[in-house]
Amino acid sequence: MIQSNSNEPVVPISEKFTLTLREASVYFGIGEKKIRRLIEDNPGNFALQNGNRFLVIRPKFEKYLCETSTI
Repeated sequence: MIQSNSNEPVVPISEKFTLTLREASVYFGIGEKKIRRLIEDNPGNFALQNGNRFLVIRPKFEKYLCETSTI
């Protein structure tokens, strides 16, 4: 678990519903650029956009990875 200096609770990546590109990269072992390309090639399937930031919907991305043979 990541330690935080503030009193805010820290949620483990495996329990988060949405992940930043960096978190998704670490969690799935895929490069940030590759995840960004997958999001841009599959709009609305497993990510949402908050301003100029993409957030990966972890359960949908896991399902996408299980159903595809190559990335």
